[in-house]
Amino acid sequence: MPFFTAPDGTALAYHDSGPASGPGTPLLCLPGGPMQDSAYLGGLGGLATRRRLIRLDPRGTGASAVPADPASYRCDRLVEDVEALRAHLGLDAVDLLGHSAGADLAALYVTRHPGRVARLVLVTPGTAAVGLDTPPEERLTTARLRSGEPWFGPAYAALEEVTAGRGTAEAFGAVAPFFHGTWDEAARKRHGAGDRRRNDGAAAAYGGEGAYDPPATRAVLAEFDRPVLVVAGQGDVNTPPPTAAAYAALFPKAELAVLAGAGHFPWHDAPDAFTEAVDTFLTA
Repeated sequence: MPFFTAPDGTALAYHDSGPASGPGTPLLCLPGGPMQDSAYLGGLGGLATRRRLIRLDPRGTGASAVPADPASYRCDRLVEDVEALRAHLGLDAVDLLGHSAGADLAALYVTRHPGRVARLVLVTPGTAAVGLDTPPEERLTTARLRSGEPWFGPAYAALEEVTAGRGTAEAFGAVAPFFHGTWDEAARKRHGAGDRRRNDGAAAAYGGEGAYDPPATRAVLAEFDRPVLVVAGQGDVNTPPPTAAAYAALFPKAELAVLAGAGHFPWHDAPDAFTEAVDTFLTA
């Protein structure tokens, strides 16, 4: 497994997969969680058969070392880890993909290093970095698309509690089916693995005080003149399609792809549609 050194001396790991001589620039992939290692991204639903993927294990996750300074887990401080990886790869610019909370890091990277990003892909993006809030009814409306599922009743009741600000740990656990296009055994295993592979202490620091300056970030994104793709899952209650559309509207050159039957992990729920949408965007 290849490693590189962050500016503060922390050894960080990355995973290089897909055709080495594939078209275009490599796609540098930032996982969510926050602060989950990149294993769950896998081949991104078949995208690795068409594109060279570079998956970063954020500091303190996967094979990457634990930093000496826990404050370095904060999202804005992770930007220079991404820049160090780009430089290590010897690339003038990269195509950049951020999933979920990884989209916050991708947005901050664009803010600080806009000239280093050729194309930007935001997959079911977290919105803290840009200050977009999803209204509770928007999440509930999206959830009601799943009303025919056998698990719907208890999960929806839990989601009502969460969106009303009364969510307990049990309620947050009960809404898990809404994040997956199908709540089958494979999805349950993936969900459990995700919880185990997240660095909870680092996750608590990721969005800590000072991590984000939404007005400043939005101002830079409004001037970012490179192509942007925002991918939404039709049934994703974390980033419902209207929120994803509002995110796309922050850019001058963004398009939105809403994938039918998909949740928060669309490369699992609609792998062919996801692969085609992202590959077509990167090729155009």
